[in-house]
Amino acid sequence: MAISKILIASFLLSAFVLLVVQAEPPKASAPVQSPAPSGVIACVIRCSKNSRTNLCERACGSCCKRCKCVPPGTYGNYDVCPCYASLTTRGGRPKCP
Repeated sequence: MAISKILIASFLLSAFVLLVVQAEPPKASAPVQSPAPSGVIACVIRCSKNSRTNLCERACGSCCKRCKCVPPGTYGNYDVCPCYASLTTRGGRPKCP
């Protein structure tokens, strides 16, 4: 009888642990942290309001490849991805749009 109580208690405990683990909310996402397809899409969105979209997307893609992130939105939000904000051209101007 004692063994069955222990088995039931351990089963209930493990079921509770599984329930708690599955109920954990997903983490909030800020910048896009993946290369290639998501990075390309993030750069297209970031450069959508730029007058020179091809140049913007090329620079953004270069920055995304190096930093593995693109700040959200079409402008600003550099605090989300510090690497993206710190890249500069040879002339000292910001490289990333």
